[in-house]
Amino acid sequence: MSSNPVAETVASLMPRARAELAELVAFQSVADFDQYPKSESEGAANWIADALRAEGFTDVAVLDTPDGTQSVYGYLPGPEGAKTVLLYAHYDVQPPLDEAGWTSPPFELTERDGRWYGRGAADCKGGLIMHLLALRALKADGGVPVNVKVIAEGSEEQGTGGLERYAEEHPELLTADTIVIGDTGNFRVGLPTVTSTLRGMTLVRIQVDTLEGNLHSGQFGGAAPDALAALIRVLDSLRAEDGSTTVDGLSGDSVWDGLAYEEEQFRKDAKVLDGVELIGSGTVADRIWARPAVTVLGIDCPPVVGATPSVQAGARALVSLRVPPGVDAGEATKLLQAHLETHTPWGARVRTEQIGQGQAFRADTTSPAYRAMADAMAVAYPGQDMQYAGQGGSIPLCNTLAALYPQAEILLIGLSEPEAQIHALNESVSPEELERLSVAEALFLRNYAAS
Repeated sequence: MSSNPVAETVASLMPRARAELAELVAFQSVADFDQYPKSESEGAANWIADALRAEGFTDVAVLDTPDGTQSVYGYLPGPEGAKTVLLYAHYDVQPPLDEAGWTSPPFELTERDGRWYGRGAADCKGGLIMHLLALRALKADGGVPVNVKVIAEGSEEQGTGGLERYAEEHPELLTADTIVIGDTGNFRVGLPTVTSTLRGMTLVRIQVDTLEGNLHSGQFGGAAPDALAALIRVLDSLRAEDGSTTVDGLSGDSVWDGLAYEEEQFRKDAKVLDGVELIGSGTVADRIWARPAVTVLGIDCPPVVGATPSVQAGARALVSLRVPPGVDAGEATKLLQAHLETHTPWGARVRTEQIGQGQAFRADTTSPAYRAMADAMAVAYPGQDMQYAGQGGSIPLCNTLAALYPQAEILLIGLSEPEAQIHALNESVSPEELERLSVAEALFLRNYAAS
């Protein structure tokens, strides 16, 4: 990184950043209060509120959102007449899964092989630290040239929509000229990337019933309709022979015209086992950023241990459908439900229920904010041009903000590059990425103020 005052300040602040991230990671802030104490999430929210106050933010508030969680808001006034930038991150995290599978404790930030390991280190507590570093660097080098709003969400990973509904009820709160969502990541370490599209999603539960009760498979099997077999057959109808998603009426041939994703790199990033084929057709980028993708998230049926020789009377599954930009998630939900109902065999009784939904997102990459970010990243990552990538995941808040503030520019950056293994065992963050992206964000705010 070329030497400049902002970069030098961020570099000097990295030990403090590590200490703060360790404090934040220590909160077991999983917003599923059946699994983790609500006090852990409340503790993280209060930590963030205190950090904002210490940086001179006014109007700091811990907001009680409609889903029973908390989001943290703060406002840092800039020069008179300055533009307003909203900086977003979330402090809730995914459960650590099998804690025994972690090399180090999931809620204890641990340095290993040049990376910092811990649940939420990249997704997305590190994003909050990134925002703080950028602002501190600017304060040390002439001041923050824009009005800054920070919002730290407390339930993004659960998808329960608390902040979305709160924002809709208080539309004046988050109004801004530009919004920086710090919850995505570079395409790979060292390659500056903005995420220009997000797939939307829908969740549908399907219940299949065939009998009044389970039957002995020896006495009735072969003629009695098996609900589990029916469910398996209808779920299989959601994929073509090559694994492509096939939902009746839903287009699956869109193409991605941005950054390429080589198959070998994808196999490495996804840790695909030797000899196992990738699924789908088209380029990898087409498949994960521009086309629908169905996933069976879970099936309710007897476990192998303790199973009895029975024909199953009922079975159900939870199905996720990722929806590409340009497709309305509500229409996709209707098509998915119709497909499941139509393809259920043997006249089995079938019920479908939508239990979650989020729209896809596409940014305007021709806007002044994107030019300001490209110039900033060119300094933070010498010799590298800013790249545009998609993301297969969803951030429903993006569409809420786009609808509430249609004139606002929205940029998506962050620390969740492939090596971070977010949502998986041994999540980690690259401190070098944290440093470079903090510099980039600081320079972006300065560039944008002057644009």
